Amino acid sequence: MRKLIAAVVAAVVLAGVVLAAVKLRAPPEEEEKPPAEGIVLKVITRHSTTIWHVSKEMFLKSELAKKYNVVDIRFMGPNPTLWLSTIRKLGDIDIAWGGGPTLFDILNREGLLEPITDPETLKVIDELPKEVGGAPMVRYDEQGRPVWAAAAISSFGFIVNYNILEKYGLPEPKLWEDLGSIEFAKVLPKPVVAYARPTTSTSHTRIYQIILQKFGWEKGWALLARIAANGRPYGGSVEALTAVESGEVAVSIAIDFYGYSSEIEFPGTKYVLPFNESIVNGDPIALLKTSKHKEAAQAFIRFILSTEGQKIWLDKRINRMPVRKDVFDTPEGKARPDLLKNYMATVENIGIPFDDERALRTEEALRYYFDAVYADLHDLLVEVWSKLVKAYKEGKLTEEEFEKLAYEMGAPLKWVQNGVEYEFTEEYAASINEKLRDPAFASEMMKIWRDAAREKYMKLLEKIPG
Repeated sequence: MRKLIAAVVAAVVLAGVVLAAVKLRAPPEEEEKPPAEGIVLKVITRHSTTIWHVSKEMFLKSELAKKYNVVDIRFMGPNPTLWLSTIRKLGDIDIAWGGGPTLFDILNREGLLEPITDPETLKVIDELPKEVGGAPMVRYDEQGRPVWAAAAISSFGFIVNYNILEKYGLPEPKLWEDLGSIEFAKVLPKPVVAYARPTTSTSHTRIYQIILQKFGWEKGWALLARIAANGRPYGGSVEALTAVESGEVAVSIAIDFYGYSSEIEFPGTKYVLPFNESIVNGDPIALLKTSKHKEAAQAFIRFILSTEGQKIWLDKRINRMPVRKDVFDTPEGKARPDLLKNYMATVENIGIPFDDERALRTEEALRYYFDAVYADLHDLLVEVWSKLVKAYKEGKLTEEEFEKLAYEMGAPLKWVQNGVEYEFTEEYAASINEKLRDPAFASEMMKIWRDAAREKYMKLLEKIPG
């Protein structure tokens, strides 16, 4: 019996030794092996839901998605004013995509962008043009690491509905000045131009910034007042687009891809890029510091920036300008000669010198000032402009008198606050820009500006001959 027990014990010990040896000799797991549970990437974006669906379908079918075990992508599209709070509150968003360089520069300044470090993704970024039309396609940090890269390019102009132009007997607009012309005031109070409140649209905000830098701060605001009076504010860029497509207005300011889609879906509409009066933007994609899946997130970024991923923009439901010209050499690209033609027109257009940093310094001030002075008091602004145009057409004002009063209507406001006189100069706007991120301060300033604008408009109504 003792011999039997001893034999059993010996066998158990031997088995343990063998098992231990096997474990010791087992090869280590590969470091890049994806987690057993699938990864769900989270993306904050300004892109349309069509882009969500197309990009998700294409990426999840790719070898990159399989390699990094990405099983789903969840998109969210909050208003750009809520991006900072949304990213910080949720704390696990992986990628920011779309919304323009200014928005991404704000994210970078706030410390929310993570530099790209994945070697394969860096190789793809190196293949991108460094600039298009003078606009940067990659933004680097102080260490020379990319913090965002353009996934697409965009220009800014306006969409014209030629059927409505003909109906109203209006001339074809070619430049920003045409949108603020006397001719476009002939059907007031019916609006001719659709535009969005800058607090709801990053692309329309960019257009206002372009006008301010093209014409100068004072003359730019004067032109914006005339454009605003010739049209009406809408809740967002999509609503403004719908207005021109439906024939509610003859023109809508717009980012280019809205125009290209309109040309396909609504015959009689055309996108116009004002010659030597606009810019090209790189529309970024970036890795967020809050990402819990940085390798997988960079794989998605790599895919979007690759030739294969750039095919997303060729989809006729999307119609956007890829950042990579070589995508037009693919079979899918060769099937879109129309988009290639628009691409070449965009990159060959002579743009204006545009300073991103300068625009960023006054962006919040621009948004709230425009809303308070031109959107909130829109009816009163239209009344002033209508009376002014009528007086000029009836010969009650000389051209010089008309231009002087028109400039006064839109010139940056002056007001007195606590016994101190202020003026909405570019320097003043920059000095309060960061403070306007405080909702209470923004509300206070908007009330001050509304009151000052109302007083100015009422004085102009008295001054203009009836």
